[in-house]
Amino acid sequence: MSVTLILGLQWGDEGKGKIVDLLAEDYEYIVRFNGGDNAGHTVRKGDEEFKLHLVPSGVFYPDKTKVIGNGVVVNPETLVSEIEMAESRGYPMKRLFVSSDAHIVLSWHKIMDGALEQTGKIGTTKKGIGPAYSDKASRTYSIRACDLLLPEKELKEKLLRIAAHKKKLFSALGFPDFDSESVVSGLMKSAITIRPHVADTQFILNDAIAKGKSVLLEGAQGALLDIDHGTFPYVTSSNTTSGAGCTGTGIPPQKIHSVVGIAKAYTTRVGEGPFPTELTGSLGEEIRKVGAEFGTTTGRPRRCGWLDLVVLRYTCMINGVTEIALTKLDVLSNLKEIKVAVAYEIVGKKTENFPLDLPRLAKAVPVYETLPGWEGDITKCTSLADLPKNARKYVEYVENKLGTPVKIVSVGPKREETILVNP
Repeated sequence: MSVTLILGLQWGDEGKGKIVDLLAEDYEYIVRFNGGDNAGHTVRKGDEEFKLHLVPSGVFYPDKTKVIGNGVVVNPETLVSEIEMAESRGYPMKRLFVSSDAHIVLSWHKIMDGALEQTGKIGTTKKGIGPAYSDKASRTYSIRACDLLLPEKELKEKLLRIAAHKKKLFSALGFPDFDSESVVSGLMKSAITIRPHVADTQFILNDAIAKGKSVLLEGAQGALLDIDHGTFPYVTSSNTTSGAGCTGTGIPPQKIHSVVGIAKAYTTRVGEGPFPTELTGSLGEEIRKVGAEFGTTTGRPRRCGWLDLVVLRYTCMINGVTEIALTKLDVLSNLKEIKVAVAYEIVGKKTENFPLDLPRLAKAVPVYETLPGWEGDITKCTSLADLPKNARKYVEYVENKLGTPVKIVSVGPKREETILVNP
């Protein structure tokens, strides 16, 4: 039996899709445990590519069981679109299950998300994720996947009851109106496709573990976007750290055997908020161009900067990371020198601890160490020994500084462009 949890260690976009898809071959269950369709990941197989937002990354493996856990908020239109896309391309989704306890994102959530962003910009994707989690926490005005199994009349009545409340709220707040009947008809249509996939996934997963099956837990976004442990308020609305792997699936903590933390060889973030190692000049633009740093979900350009070990020490600590996957090493090729932040100076005081409050983080000035760069194409390297000497030293430097083994090094976007260290 093996339960492995994979999550991002920065502000998201670390290349989780590729790593999960790479490892999925060795697991029987692939499980998404948090977030919604505000997160996106790209998986590739040969010349094929999928941009996914809800379906777990094991889409290329029809025989694997794919699970959307109770910690996810599900946009039904997005889910139906991804199911139909996969099946139209020859990848059956019969073994996809959606937790009956997963909450549903509806039109009014997206309207509220957009309206709230106008009052105070935090960089939301306007996908309705925050308002959906708010309704979940309120315990009164939410629809869950299990409700899609209700008789049509009963589900419609529940939707219209919630819609009436939302209309009153939106009118009082001056938010745009919506057509209740369109919301109802849209969900009814999506429900036809989703119903066969709804299941009590907590039992499915724990039964699988009891039978010795292998399970891969896939986190969305990155640890610094965690609503409790991230750079609040510039975070997402769910927990993105390893503890959410338990609360978002119903798998108990002692069943998780390893935690794989994914980090880019540099740092990016999308949206607002402090970013100590951000490169705002031409070098940042060059890294964005070479690394194709544009959001999978929104297409927004990502802010780019040097690798930040202050961040990674913190996120490795709070997630109990047992091994690291270092991605996009190839993007740093052909730089004469590479900087790495090893500490911050905040109002004249040096610290290696990540500031947990926004005012201090906003004042943080990185303390850098400079490493020599390397030249050439490294995408064909299949072992650490194949890498240019300085590229190999860079990987070893990160590993030594964090005290955590680097087990995977991604040297290109394709699945085969990956180095497995002591596989």
